Amino acid sequence: MPFRIERNDITLIKADAIVNAANNSLLGGGGVDGAIHAAAGKGLLEECKTLGGCKTGEAKITKGYNLPAKYVIHTVGPVWSGGDSGEEALLRSCYRNSLRLAAENGCESVAFPLISAGVYGYPKDKAIEVACDEIKRFIKDNEIDVTLVIFDRGSFVIGSGKFGSLRSYIDENYVSETERRFSREGNLLHTAAVEPMPCMGAPAAKAPTEKKKKRPLKRRLFSDKTAGSLPVEPRDEERLLGQSYESAQCDFSDSKPEFVIDESFSRMLLRKIDEKGMTDSECYYRANSDRKLFSKIRCNADYRPKKETAVAFAIALELDISETEELLGKAGYRLSNSILFDVIIRYFIENKIYDIFEINEVLFSYDQKCL
Repeated sequence: MPFRIERNDITLIKADAIVNAANNSLLGGGGVDGAIHAAAGKGLLEECKTLGGCKTGEAKITKGYNLPAKYVIHTVGPVWSGGDSGEEALLRSCYRNSLRLAAENGCESVAFPLISAGVYGYPKDKAIEVACDEIKRFIKDNEIDVTLVIFDRGSFVIGSGKFGSLRSYIDENYVSETERRFSREGNLLHTAAVEPMPCMGAPAAKAPTEKKKKRPLKRRLFSDKTAGSLPVEPRDEERLLGQSYESAQCDFSDSKPEFVIDESFSRMLLRKIDEKGMTDSECYYRANSDRKLFSKIRCNADYRPKKETAVAFAIALELDISETEELLGKAGYRLSNSILFDVIIRYFIENKIYDIFEINEVLFSYDQKCL
């Protein structure tokens, strides 16, 4: 993914460069700044002494020394003074200048902390909005992987006005696995409780038993015109309600029609891109994917993506919910109300919100895998 949000310690991130939220002296301080200097060792401080400090909104680069990163990019964020003193412009400049330095030094990956959101007092929801906006602008025209590193998930705050209806949507639609099992077991107990009891004093007559014939599980064939038909083993019922639409491989009702996939995920994806009039690069950018992964999909008619990748391309193509289910089905998946990730994705699709970066903000805040 070109842009991901990750909970981690930035000093442990393996990237070509990490960004330090420094002060104007560049000689170390508290928070992220102190942690990076401590992990990098004395060599970092000695090099920083030669740089002559750094103005707010600007950035300077040094070696990484004892850090896993090759470089450290030092940038000075603004102190929050109410929002009317040019803080947003300065914060945006921090991200732009840091990304520019990373690209100029041949970096293919860079990791940021949430600049100014600590002791400098920049409101966290506003800081996140600026960070995500500047990063996604940059990666649109530059091949670079960017990670926004959040040390504490509690510090990741989305503005209260954003997606206000999401919580009620989740409350109405999300049925956890525990709730689903409780409901099922409760129904079984209820059924047992209302069975008529035998008369007192007389032995209960045993009903004639007849061995119930097991209905054989039907196998599904994931077919492809060039590769032939490959049998897929049936899964258990629990799996059907989870991540896999190898769910479509087992039929538990006589009236349910046989499900056969007659077009691969790759072929349907490429067809949809043509129908939408998109270029390949536009599609994989909107899917928060990269050229290498997209090349694999284009070159392999039988490519089997992860569920998150399949969902990401459905978002990129702005498919409605039925089209999304169809595309996921080609890859062997489905959306389920017993999976929180799926419920969140369904919310965005039903509300026609297709900005994958905004969706990832929400997924991260709910501790779900990002797209």
